[in-house]
Formats: sequence, structure tokens, C-alpha cells
Amino acid sequence: MNLLTNNEIKSCLKQRELLSNKSDHGHAFIIAGRKGVMGSAVIAARSCLRSGVGLLTVCVPVEERNIVQNTVPEAMVLMREDDPNLEGFSAIGIGPGMGTDEASEERLVSMLVQSRVPLVLDADALTIIARNKKRFGCIPENTIITPHTGEFDRLFGVHKTNEARIKTARIKAAEYRIMIVLKGPETAIISAGEIWYNTTGNAGLAKGGSGDALTGIITSFLAQGYDPIIAAKIAVYFHGLAADLTLNQQSMESMLITDVIENFGKTFEMIRNSV
Repeated sequence: MNLLTNNEIKSCLKQRELLSNKSDHGHAFIIAGRKGVMGSAVIAARSCLRSGVGLLTVCVPVEERNIVQNTVPEAMVLMREDDPNLEGFSAIGIGPGMGTDEASEERLVSMLVQSRVPLVLDADALTIIARNKKRFGCIPENTIITPHTGEFDRLFGVHKTNEARIKTARIKAAEYRIMIVLKGPETAIISAGEIWYNTTGNAGLAKGGSGDALTGIITSFLAQGYDPIIAAKIAVYFHGLAADLTLNQQSMESMLITDVIENFGKTFEMIRNSV
């Protein structure tokens, strides 16, 4: 069994050059949010930026644009109704709160076909694919999908145990040449060749918004140039460790994902300063 450890993650983290500029750290593109659930877009955006990406553009419905511009001023905004030019983006995250209507499905398929950069698919993007399994054929190799157990079962059939899900995940990761982050109390990262189990995190993450934050973190590390499997491992461990550090100020009951994001700086420090 491969376990994610602090030393493993420390060895994966790149050292940031002191004379670098924003263009050296990637440009992430996140498609998230719709009326009534714009918190998903805000959480994904904040977690992406706090994870070190140089630039971030968030794609939201035109009538909701002010929410992102007012709450995440560091992010640029692209209107959902426009036809986005994907030139210049180094990674794309799709799904949190995006919606599952026909327009959202068309946009997702367009992204899958057009994109030439690493992708993360979560939440509504996975719901759309589960509804039409033929869409699996559109998913590019090395894409990361991040289902929780319910989403996993909608994608691949009902499983009685998590061990059964892991077995199926290994088969599907090899079949579609993707990576699967199976979220849960012991999140597993599955590729065609290996499985890694996370060792950080607590039940304070068992709340809405935690998955949106993870999508933002993975997208950030992908945009910064990490290989997909490395980006997934760092992000999952980092997400859980930030939640563990948050217990110094909050309880599992009171913890919010916004509290966790505020501890990302301490999380980087703890990983880098560990012996």
C-alpha cells in the first residue's frame, strides 16, 4: 500500500525562484458556478490562487460576474455566454456548481474536445458524463476526475464497499488512461499503474465546498507545470493537512472550508520545514 507522507510531498514541491514573475507560475482557467451556487466558484478560485498559481481566470454566467469580481479581486472573469479562447491557459478545472443543463453539457464537451492542456473534472461535469456514458470517449488522456463515492457509483455502477470501488477505479483508470481521485475519509489516487492513499484530513472536511476547494488546488498545481499524478498527490495531501491545521482554531463541527483556505500558507510552511 502506497501512503502519502510529508516527505513524499516535500520532495515533489518545486522551489519558487526569487526572481520569478506571475507568468512563470501558470494561468489556470476554472469553469464554475451558476445562480444560487456561486459559492462553488468563489471557493474554487480562492483555493486555486492560495495554492500558488500565477494567474487565474474564472468563467461564470454574465449576471453573476460581480460576485467573483467582488470576492476574489485577484481573479480575472470570463463570461460563460462568450465562446472562450483557450489559448494561454495552462490547466483547466471544470464542474463545481456549473450546472447540468444542455448548455452546460455542450460547453463541457467543447472543452474536452478543444483542450490541449491538463484537465480536472468534478461535480456537475461528472454528473453530465454519468448521464451520457458516451462522453467518456471525449475525455483526454491524463485527465483527473474527482468523484466522491456517490458520483463514482453514478459513473461506474453501484458498489457495496470502497474496496470494490478501488478495484473498479483501477480498471477504469487504465481503460480511459485517466487519473481518479476517489474522495472520502481515506481519499485514494488511482492511475493505471499505482494507487496512493492519503494520510491527512479529518471530518471537518465533510461539508459542502470541500470538493470545490480540492478542484481549485489540483487545477493550480497542474497550471504550475506539475505532472498530473504529482499534482493530484500534492493537492490531496495539502488539502487534508490544511484541514488538520485548522483544528488549531476550529473544531470539526465548526470548521468551514474558508477557514481551511486561510491556512494554506501555514500548510506550505509545515511541508517545507519538516525534517
